[in-house]
Amino acid sequence: MVSHRFKLIMFDCDGTLVDSQHTIVASMALAWRSLDLQEPDPTAVRRVVGLTLETAIAALHPDADELLLAKLAAAFRREAVAARQSATYHEPLFPGIREAIEAIDGPGVAFGIATGKNLRGLHHTLEAHGLSERFITLQTADRAPSKPHPGMLHQAMAEMGVDPGSTVLIGDTSFDMEMAHNAGTAGIGAGWGYHEPLDLTRAGSRAG
Repeated sequence: MVSHRFKLIMFDCDGTLVDSQHTIVASMALAWRSLDLQEPDPTAVRRVVGLTLETAIAALHPDADELLLAKLAAAFRREAVAARQSATYHEPLFPGIREAIEAIDGPGVAFGIATGKNLRGLHHTLEAHGLSERFITLQTADRAPSKPHPGMLHQAMAEMGVDPGSTVLIGDTSFDMEMAHNAGTAGIGAGWGYHEPLDLTRAGSRAG
């Protein structure tokens, strides 16, 4: 067991716990195609993973009006649900995640999630990997503003009755590190995810 001061350990989901990039990239491409648009570059899609869906789509298509953004968001959700129901669906945990969680667990330690997924999608992911009982507080895109706004962490800390000095966020994007900074908590960069380790360091990560 690793010794640390944290009472609340928050994880991002996509790119930190699970490798979901293939589903996200494919669903974005299909959403764009369904509206006769040229699909976005996969690298650009990976760069916005973690943001609330509408915020991510606006970043990928900055010229889109509100109606088109809404249509793209609805199309993405439709494709993502279809992907989850497919026999070929696969969002594996990153190697060593279960072991890492066990290593940092301890008396008085609680785990939570802060993610750009909606609650339905997060429940599906956690259930698929048998992790539903492990994470106590679930902060999702349909309950709080998009990262890097600190709302998800503020809500989690209020729910669990802990302060910023006892809280850490582990995430793979600069949005995660910026959210941690904005909430006054520690942020640890997951260098195996979708943003480069240097991006995480520049955004305030304490480790990679």
